[in-house]
Amino acid sequence: MSKIGTAEWLDWKRLPLFSRYDAEASLVQMCDRLLEEATRQASGDDYIRQFLPQLATELSCQWCTLIERTPEWETLFEFGRNAAGGFPSHLCDEALDRDAAGLCVDENRADWSFMAAPLGDVRPGTILLVGGRDLNATSLSEAIISARALGYALSVVEQREKNLRRIKRLQTTLHIASSFSSARETQPLLELIAKEATRLLESERSSIFIWDREHKQVVACPALGVEGNTLRLPDDVGIVGDVIHSGKTICVDDAYNDERFDPSVDKSSGFRTHNLLCVPLRNNAGELIGAFEVMNKEKGKADYDDADAQSLEELGVQAATALENTREIEQLSRSRDQLTEQVKQKVQIIGKSSAITALRSTIERLAGTDLPVLILGESGTGKEVVSQSLHYQGPRANTPFIAVNCAALTETLLESELFGHEKGAFTDAHETRAGKFELAEGGTLFLDEIGDMSPGGQAKLLRVLEQKVVTRVGGSETIPINVRVVAATNAKLADAVRDKKFREDLYYRLSVVTLDLPPLRDRPEDVILLAEFFLAQFCSQANRRVLKISAEAKKRLQAHLWPGNVRELRNLMERVAFLCAGDRVEVEDLAFILSPARDSVVDMSADLSLKEASRRFQQEYIRRTIKRVGGNMSETAKCLGLHRSNLYRKMGQLDMHEANEGADDED
Repeated sequence: MSKIGTAEWLDWKRLPLFSRYDAEASLVQMCDRLLEEATRQASGDDYIRQFLPQLATELSCQWCTLIERTPEWETLFEFGRNAAGGFPSHLCDEALDRDAAGLCVDENRADWSFMAAPLGDVRPGTILLVGGRDLNATSLSEAIISARALGYALSVVEQREKNLRRIKRLQTTLHIASSFSSARETQPLLELIAKEATRLLESERSSIFIWDREHKQVVACPALGVEGNTLRLPDDVGIVGDVIHSGKTICVDDAYNDERFDPSVDKSSGFRTHNLLCVPLRNNAGELIGAFEVMNKEKGKADYDDADAQSLEELGVQAATALENTREIEQLSRSRDQLTEQVKQKVQIIGKSSAITALRSTIERLAGTDLPVLILGESGTGKEVVSQSLHYQGPRANTPFIAVNCAALTETLLESELFGHEKGAFTDAHETRAGKFELAEGGTLFLDEIGDMSPGGQAKLLRVLEQKVVTRVGGSETIPINVRVVAATNAKLADAVRDKKFREDLYYRLSVVTLDLPPLRDRPEDVILLAEFFLAQFCSQANRRVLKISAEAKKRLQAHLWPGNVRELRNLMERVAFLCAGDRVEVEDLAFILSPARDSVVDMSADLSLKEASRRFQQEYIRRTIKRVGGNMSETAKCLGLHRSNLYRKMGQLDMHEANEGADDED
């Protein structure tokens, strides 16, 4: 193995230059400090104030300044005292033209000299100018080295300062953009965007111009000082029109001296525009949708520049995105409201009977609560309609309403359906799926035919109702839920509890409030109202005029016992609406649907004697006739073909309490 010789090292601070104290070493050391400090400073002004005195000392001058030709000579920074009073502009002009340092004696004071050195290409047009009594030609090399080092150092500081401003503006833009997400309506969002743009760009006012291509207009929002806060203008007028059609940014320092400026907006709002910056507004797809404008830079601030234009364009991208999102939200909200309203119109509890009147009143009181409700009633009495009324009349109206038919699901499927499952939880679980409880979050879950739920399903449902969390099948994460539960059944649930077929604790958890829906046969006064309601709906679907129901057809409808309840009546009206040949529903139109022979007033048990069955039939038939004519006993007797006194006698024989009530009324 070969030997490696000892390496020799020399670090920056041990350079011979740093150990010497002649003019050359001192100049190098000062330039080193200039460049080193440039990497730390964030302000060009502070940097020059710190190093200009050091430059004056290094160059052995009494006065030192930085001047810039714009096109007249303008003093940027100054240190010391200029004994000559003025300065030789011809020397400075020639120094720039030659790109060289120059020395001359002051024309008025022979003991005073000036030395000018350009800062180089990194700061074109800028001169380091010094004045003093002991300046000579040997100082020129020091001056040009110092000026060149200062130029590079200044460019580093100014770029750093520019980058810091850029970062700060980007941070501010991101912060502003995050505030846009809270807006749910377009007009408040536009006002927020305008407010934040004026703050970011240090302006007096700003406006967003949305391009209405169809009508060849731009809509200014907000248009402060204008009635309605909105102003419509032709899309080919003014600076905004130029920006929209060219897609290019326009910056104007003196608005009223620019021929493109349209003063009509100022006249409408009472505002006076001095300077402005207008950038194109583009959506996510890059399509031009309008213009974004700020006006009147705050007093004491420089006019709008490229950095301002870049910041406004970046804010415009965020604003355009927020506008599109807000419009989509508004559209979805309108669609949701329209759908909700359509459902509300269909979800109506029709009827004038005392039972239905009381039911509507109860629903109104319950709708604003989160109490669990158990709805009881025969099949077809409208249990789901009642549950929907509870939902759509309350504060959850704009949230999901999810219905589940418990009778249609096995215990295994019920758990997956209600609580969801993870991928691979069972053979057919090819993907993760949310359950009905999750889908109904914030809304209402309607559990129909709850009486048919298996014992295992009852236990799992009880746990969810008590803990208010669900766990998907095959998962371990508990998911909190906020769901109102409404259950329904056509079974006699109290009897099922007594027979140990339904959990008592679940029954009491579900039945905080119980609504018992009467069958349609017990409220014949509602039959015609319901029939006309359904008929109007289905005639609309059939694109025909609403059919009228003849008097005889109405009697036939009221005489029917409706074993299928409201559902049967609804289905009947649907068929009539599509199949009725005339403009009016006659008895003949109902004959093939409603057969008197099929009507069964009561559900007769097989073990009843003929006498008992006949007695029950007569009781029920008389009661229905009384309800149908609104309790008028004379009219009832007429419909039954009896004298009024004979009717009371018959009712007494049948042990009907209505006979005593009627006699009391007669007295």
